[in-house]
Amino acid sequence: MKAPKQDIQIAQRGRSQGNQVSVWLKYRFATWLASIVWKLLKITLNRNRVGFEAVQALVETDQRIVLSFWHRRLVMMPLCYPFRRRNADDETRGVAILSSDSKDGEISAAIWRHLGIHAVRGTASHGGGAQGLVKMIQVVRQGWDLGITPDGPRGPRFDAKPGAIAVARKTRAWIVPVTIAYSNVWQLKTWDGMLIPKPFSKVAVIYAEPYQVPEKIEDETPYLMNFQEIMMDLENAAEEFFQ
Repeated sequence: MKAPKQDIQIAQRGRSQGNQVSVWLKYRFATWLASIVWKLLKITLNRNRVGFEAVQALVETDQRIVLSFWHRRLVMMPLCYPFRRRNADDETRGVAILSSDSKDGEISAAIWRHLGIHAVRGTASHGGGAQGLVKMIQVVRQGWDLGITPDGPRGPRFDAKPGAIAVARKTRAWIVPVTIAYSNVWQLKTWDGMLIPKPFSKVAVIYAEPYQVPEKIEDETPYLMNFQEIMMDLENAAEEFFQ
């Protein structure tokens, strides 16, 4: 699946982006190279899926899904979504993910596009959380599935925000909590403890049971607490899977 091509989109916040050559090298060539490294790493991995059948059944019946995974397991997220979709107008559809309009967001968006993922530009910070939520709702209504990190983009680690529940409630999409377990990893010294599998590792994509939330909710708190519990159970399962 080829994601839509987009121009470089970076919000201006008082800093120069550099000349055209440096911009191309940073936001086009380097991101293409990163995607090649990702694909080469993927080839070496011994992969399997757990709980995939329920998710596959939703896709086969043309239901929208919201894949939810902790930020620390973001790097190999594309492994969670092996589907190829088209809408009623025969337009390509697949999975979309929100990337901020910052420099870092442009880098991640470009890498996602090289990997066939539709990057929705917006922000969940700088006071733009509502704007980001609206864009995620819109993209699901346009026929895309959604990937979301409930503790992203800057944490705290394992602290679920209500975005996934809000999108699922407004669009009637199914929440699909998911994680990825690795037999051997590098752990980066980042706020989330980002995990990158070592070459030739065993990898397991673990899906929890998909579920929907009611369209009309007076208080999201119990639903958010349940979502948090499911996500933490998955994280613990991933940590123990290859032990």
